[in-house]
Amino acid sequence: MKAIGKNIIIKTIDEEVKTSSGLVLSGEDTNQLRYKRGVVINSGTEVNAIKAGDDVYYDKANSYVMIINDEQCVIIQERDVVLVL
Repeated sequence: MKAIGKNIIIKTIDEEVKTSSGLVLSGEDTNQLRYKRGVVINSGTEVNAIKAGDDVYYDKANSYVMIINDEQCVIIQERDVVLVL
């Protein structure tokens, strides 16, 4: 599979979030957050700054979920990446 244009294929990373007061948020609570963490599976033909294997945070409000090869993947545009780790 190959993303085209400015699209990026991401596999979401479920992370445990700990608040400053020490409270651990569950996976369900973290779904309420606007930004999600994921690893890039494939970046589109017009994407230069982000490559496969990069760990990123992206705006989940502008993402689309697809099932590819029996695996759930997220499709976003390059502009929706807010941070590359």
